[in-house]
Amino acid sequence: MPISISLIVLFAALLHASWNAMLRAGADRLWSMTVMCVAIAIVCAAAAPFLPMPAQASWGCALLSALLHVGYNLFLVRAYRSGDLGQSYPIARGSSPLLVSLGAALFAGELPDAVSLIGVLLVCGGIIALAVQGRGFGREALPYALGTGCFIGAYSVTDGIGARLSGTPVGYTVWMCLMWGLAAPPVYAVARDWRSLIRGPRETLTAAGGGIVSLVAYGIIILAMSLGPMGPVSALRETSVVFAALIGRIFLKERLTAWRLAACVVVAIGAVCIGHDGGEGRSIPPRHPGRSAGPIRDPGASARPPGSRLSATLRPG
Repeated sequence: MPISISLIVLFAALLHASWNAMLRAGADRLWSMTVMCVAIAIVCAAAAPFLPMPAQASWGCALLSALLHVGYNLFLVRAYRSGDLGQSYPIARGSSPLLVSLGAALFAGELPDAVSLIGVLLVCGGIIALAVQGRGFGREALPYALGTGCFIGAYSVTDGIGARLSGTPVGYTVWMCLMWGLAAPPVYAVARDWRSLIRGPRETLTAAGGGIVSLVAYGIIILAMSLGPMGPVSALRETSVVFAALIGRIFLKERLTAWRLAACVVVAIGAVCIGHDGGEGRSIPPRHPGRSAGPIRDPGASARPPGSRLSATLRPG
């Protein structure tokens, strides 16, 4: 994967770890995530009129992804409630890159090269090792943590394909996140009630700020998946767990044990493998809107110069 894509994904991972630290600090995580979604919807609604409309072929992906994000929110909050955060979160994040790689192979005909695939496996293994640390998995939390990982894998593949079909990854991100943000408050109202959404300005601003940071972070990831292979991009994104461990050590004074440090090193080695400069795997660009379904072919592959690093060329239909 090109180093330029690797660097922006690592920056997104740092942002991702930052907003998760904000969520972690909140006592009511369902409320925090709902306020984050409201803030995302407000920002996206303000930005949408100034951005190109995504191609019609991508709207199904955008709607599906918005619904999957709501499911992700609910499963993540339930996983946090059932188990230790330090165990549930790494299981959820560590399982998703393999699922994204599998989904990208099945639905986009996209295969990472051997070194990148090794990197994906190292990142997944290192992240899940953070959840073990000599303990067994909590039986009650494990299904929700794995379910969260499945939602992450599903919406990541959906957004990777949708962004490629859209012709405008930024416009796609804004409209998908707008639908996601609008869907979250009704779900909260069913689970709780509308009145409990109104809280103090400090809590609300903190959660809203986390929402804006998460929007930028995931927007970068969608852009990266439109340009590079989805599996390695997803795995590199999950290095946010390493950033989270460092943030916890520096700012929250959490212990960084030898086990956690070793797991972080494994993740870092995996990230280096993903970011190697040996070319990326076979990544197939979007089919043009209106054409028949089937494997996505690359009409411009033969015309690309040798050594070309872009794995997907965005061409509006």
